[in-house]
Amino acid sequence: MNWESIDALAKQWVKEAGEKIRSSFDKTLNIQTKTNPNDLVTNIDKEIEQFFISKIRGVYPNHKIMGEEGFGDEFTSHEGIVWLIDPIDGTMNFIHQQRNFAISLGVYENGIGKIGLVYDVVHDELYHAIRGRGAYMNGMPLPQLNETTVKEAIIALNATWVMENKRIDHNLMIPLARDARGTRSYGTAALEMVFVATGRIDAYISLRLAPWDVSGGSVIVEELGGVVTNLRGRKLDYLGQDSLLVAKPGLHQTILRDYLKEGKW
Repeated sequence: MNWESIDALAKQWVKEAGEKIRSSFDKTLNIQTKTNPNDLVTNIDKEIEQFFISKIRGVYPNHKIMGEEGFGDEFTSHEGIVWLIDPIDGTMNFIHQQRNFAISLGVYENGIGKIGLVYDVVHDELYHAIRGRGAYMNGMPLPQLNETTVKEAIIALNATWVMENKRIDHNLMIPLARDARGTRSYGTAALEMVFVATGRIDAYISLRLAPWDVSGGSVIVEELGGVVTNLRGRKLDYLGQDSLLVAKPGLHQTILRDYLKEGKW
């Protein structure tokens, strides 16, 4: 399989999709003052996903597609080559801020991530990796990640998980939030994963994410020595929703052992 040619086309399509999204900004602002902005963002999500599907089907008709908006294939396994696409990860940010969102794309073969792309549309920053060949931002190599401790770490964690909620015992998360140097929440899994990859944050925790949220970022983080699992420490399944722990090496093991081992995730 010629992963270089797939990667080159995927990058081209992601950049084209980003331009389509940027060109919608004026229209979005106008509509937000007149009607429900969710209608527009749904249309843009669908248009961008359909754009990717038409491109992929035109060149790789035998590849399968899993997309957030449901225009792809039905899945019971990840046999073969699968494209996992989130046309706009961080939809609420897109509506309210017109920043802090990304296009996320992963290309997997038999469940193994081969290509990961996360495109920060507003800042024109494309994070990209081919498995085994390092990770990059706009063609510049990203350095390998170093180990760190909880007390030195900035951890991306939604405040929902340290308040009483239906998914977890929030008391398990409070010590981690207390012991860390700081916490952040950006509202976009794809960007939070590449923020770990770049060292802008040290770990990211979420309780409910879909395969298209994490497929691109996982390849990028793992290329730099970061660790990606669910909160049980197990490999992500990429067929359904799962929890997520992404962290620098060493820190990942510490969080699992000292903070999450009692959890029933």
